[in-house]
Amino acid sequence: MTDSHASEGALLDLDVTAIAHGGVFIARHEGRVVFVSDAIPGERVRARLTDPSAGSGVDAADTRSFWRAETVEVLDASEHRRPHVWPEADVSRVPEQRPGGADLGHIEIAHQRVLKRRVLQEALDRFAGGGIDAPEVEATGTDENWRTRVTLHVDDEGRIGPFAARSHRVVPVAEHVLARPAIDAAARELRGLPEGRIELVEPADGEVRRVLRTEAERVAHGARGRRGPRRPAPETIVERVGERSFTLDADGFWQIHPAAARLLDGAVAELLDGQVDPDAAHLDLYGGVGLFSATLARLGARRITTVESSARATRHAAANLRDLGVQAVTARVDRFLRADGAASGGLAGGAVILDPPRSGAGRAVVEDVAALDPAAIAYVACDPVALARDLATFRGLGYEPRALRAFDLFPHSHHLETVALLSR
Repeated sequence: MTDSHASEGALLDLDVTAIAHGGVFIARHEGRVVFVSDAIPGERVRARLTDPSAGSGVDAADTRSFWRAETVEVLDASEHRRPHVWPEADVSRVPEQRPGGADLGHIEIAHQRVLKRRVLQEALDRFAGGGIDAPEVEATGTDENWRTRVTLHVDDEGRIGPFAARSHRVVPVAEHVLARPAIDAAARELRGLPEGRIELVEPADGEVRRVLRTEAERVAHGARGRRGPRRPAPETIVERVGERSFTLDADGFWQIHPAAARLLDGAVAELLDGQVDPDAAHLDLYGGVGLFSATLARLGARRITTVESSARATRHAAANLRDLGVQAVTARVDRFLRADGAASGGLAGGAVILDPPRSGAGRAVVEDVAALDPAAIAYVACDPVALARDLATFRGLGYEPRALRAFDLFPHSHHLETVALLSR
């Protein structure tokens, strides 16, 4: 088959050579890169093209630098292939019926971590300037039944389930094998919901909360804009790390893996040990409900400012950290650092913790953090490419990564968490 005849739905026999960022794998067809799902490096698979633009032959398809495809048959299996941890996502099921969220679930768990390290290393080599060794990806001790938070969707025909992989199509499933047992049981009981989405959350007390967001509510809220009536305040829950409790909204941000908050708190504390001057001012940026501010306080910090764009999260942080005297500020981090004059406000010279969203902190924030001349920076990242790009900016400003740790906090998916320590 030549490129000029390849179209959506065409079958290609592909030799898979590597893993790419995002949970897909790399093959080539007549010189063109093909990103293929549900494969393993070293395998030969039969895959179905999925690009809508590929149907026009020499038209749009031939001007694209890559194609996307889905494995439909394994012709030569890797020694690391195993029956999928989620049977309904197995390669034996048609691709459009495979639920998303477990894109590495067909791979033996130790090899998943080897592949994740390769992804991290490639990101560091390509985007961070090279010369940084990716650490081994550490296991958490819980590889299945780890999701304490699950989002399901309800379509316009009342079907309830996750989205199919790489789509917004709801696929009902019989079980949620990555979820905590209580969440799986709660999901099985869902019936007769209006179109929208429902979040199932199991906090530290083990009681599953249900947070429903209907499509009608979303549309009405968008039409009203800021001047319309607000949604009722969400239920609050309590999470625990060590001896400290953290109150947050049931649909607010918290780590999904039950061991994640404890592991990340410990990793940040280990990296910043000896770097926290009690008399300096310290910053917890993208601080949420205060997890890492408490880490700073445990290391001896007495002047801590946590910055978070969510007003409700900031209010929770202020209450959670009241005994520590932490100042909780509601602001976008970029605006706080630039418009609020962090340096002139006496916030220079201490330690900074960055826990940005998946897109990373970005150049402007990194530049403004570096301008504070922090003694040390702990960067918590959930995306290796975003981390690497921000590391490149920090390195250009004289901050080098001194230590990295990586954690497999999302087993059977392509995601991982990385913590980096930077100093001048």
